[in-house]
Amino acid sequence: MSRIGLNPISIPSGVEVTVDDKNLVKVKGAKGELSEQITPGMDIKIEDGVLTIARPTENKRHRSLHGLSRTLIYNMIEGVTKGYEKRLEIEGTGYRAQKQGKKLILGLGYSHPLELEDPQGIEVEVPAANKIIVKGINKQQVGNYAAVIRGYRPPEPYKGKGVKYEGEQIRRKVGKTGK
Repeated sequence: MSRIGLNPISIPSGVEVTVDDKNLVKVKGAKGELSEQITPGMDIKIEDGVLTIARPTENKRHRSLHGLSRTLIYNMIEGVTKGYEKRLEIEGTGYRAQKQGKKLILGLGYSHPLELEDPQGIEVEVPAANKIIVKGINKQQVGNYAAVIRGYRPPEPYKGKGVKYEGEQIRRKVGKTGK
């Protein structure tokens, strides 16, 4: 029994949700518009500003997709109303970030600076030389782009240098000791 899939989703005012006969869900709100193809067979109903999802059978595939379908739709509604953001911190001597138009320029200890073009629908802010904020309405794209930035120099365990998520705990290791 899916505990997540059974929860109804209340649609806030100002958000328009439409579902076609092939389960293509479109959500339009103040921040933009998103669409997602939900597994055919899932029964999606909108009544009195409340969206519910029911699964057609009790087989394992439908049970596993029930909660996923509900979460995808909920994330779309949340994205067009509030949006999502990931915060990154840069630690290390000489490591820094700066914004130049639509480009994010990272100095991460390589022989050259890394220049990353902002993807479509993603906005990147650099409030300080060691802080990066990735914003957008699509939760998956925001998380993916933040992971791409972090992947260029993940934090290392000896000195903690690198790009990490805000609040992420780095497991530190003890270095070599002399005799």
